[in-house]
Amino acid sequence: MRTEQITAKALKQIGDDRYKLSLIVAKRAEALANGAQALIEGDTSKMKFADIALMEVAEGKIGLEAIVEGK
Repeated sequence: MRTEQITAKALKQIGDDRYKLSLIVAKRAEALANGAQALIEGDTSKMKFADIALMEVAEGKIGLEAIVEGK
């Protein structure tokens, strides 16, 4: 799936709020960089942390609530 399609799907999950999406992706990418496990299936070893975070949002694995709660 192309990045544009993943982003569009993630925006729908968040309610079309680009600010919230960028906040969620940034916080989740930071957590991944600090050793958190990816919530998506497949080989993520060659993916950037921001791409993994964006895919997690698009698949509904993570949302604003998880970031606010610090999960």
